[in-house]
Order: sequence, then structure tokens, then C-alpha cells
Amino acid sequence: MKIYTKTGDLGETSLFGGKRVLKSDLRIDAYGTVDELNSWIGLLRDVQTDADVKSLLVTIQDRLFTLGASLAADPENEKLRLPPLLDSDVEELEKAIDTYEEKLEPLKHFVLPGGHPHVSYCHIARTVCRRAERLTVALHREAQVHPLIIRYLNRLSDYLFTLARKMSAELRAEEIKWIPRK
Repeated sequence: MKIYTKTGDLGETSLFGGKRVLKSDLRIDAYGTVDELNSWIGLLRDVQTDADVKSLLVTIQDRLFTLGASLAADPENEKLRLPPLLDSDVEELEKAIDTYEEKLEPLKHFVLPGGHPHVSYCHIARTVCRRAERLTVALHREAQVHPLIIRYLNRLSDYLFTLARKMSAELRAEEIKWIPRK
């Protein structure tokens, strides 16, 4: 497989299934942002020392490829066979969130992102995840998107926030509360 095809040199690309669209198409923006998120998750995995978290991050990267494939698919091509995203994928994130929260101080304020570079990577991944979610919701207004994709992205951003708090605690990084001025 050649890395360059020259078929996109005029600003078009192919969806999975062959349909040509502009590279500025909302569908391309949505799955491109999922790809960006996957790269941030990879960086987060690279700095992770907790084997269980690292394993879950690999699983998350796999699921992002799965939902990215769905977003990249031509919605009019009914012959495509795509790997499924499952309810259990969302439940896996919820279980991890619940496990982490059991060991964390209850959250009573908004927290400013940061405190340690590794925690900051997690917050960046979270905000990219939220952008991917917003773009996917916008795409859903134009074309059918499986609701589980939106649910997964929503829960993933919650997971990333909770993981950032877990990492802050483990790294003994200061969580700076946002206290609005009066």
C-alpha cells in the first residue's frame, strides 16, 4: 500500500466505500478529530506507568478506530461491514470511572487543567474528545450517526477527566480549584 496516492491533491478524499467528498466535509472533520484524539491517547499511554490504565488506553484506541471507521464510512453504502461498538464499551469506561472515584476526594469545585505535564496531556485529550463529540453531534444532524458513538465519546471525556484527577493524586500534583472572583 503506497502512502501517497495523489488523489487528494485537489481537496477531495474518499470515504470508506468509495464516495468522494471535500476534505472540509463535516464527516471528515469528525473522524479527523477522532484520529487526533487517538494520537493524544497514544501520548497519554506512553507516559502511563499503571499497567491497568495503559491496557485500558490501548482498548480505547482500538474503540476509537472502530468508531472512526463508522464515521469515515459512506452512509449510503449498505454493503460495508464495520466492526461494532458495543454498550459494554461504554460500561467499561463507567466501571473505570467508578473505580477511580472511590479513591479520590469528592469534587466540589471546577479544577484548572494542569499541575503536571502528564495530567495536562490528559486534559488536552479530554478537550479534543469534547470537540470530536461536538462535531459528531453536528454530523448526526445531517446524516445518521449511531447514537452509541456519541455516547461513547461523551463517556470517554468523563473518563479522561477522572483519569486526570487520578493521575494528579498519584503524582501528588496540586489540583487548583477554580474559585470565581466576586
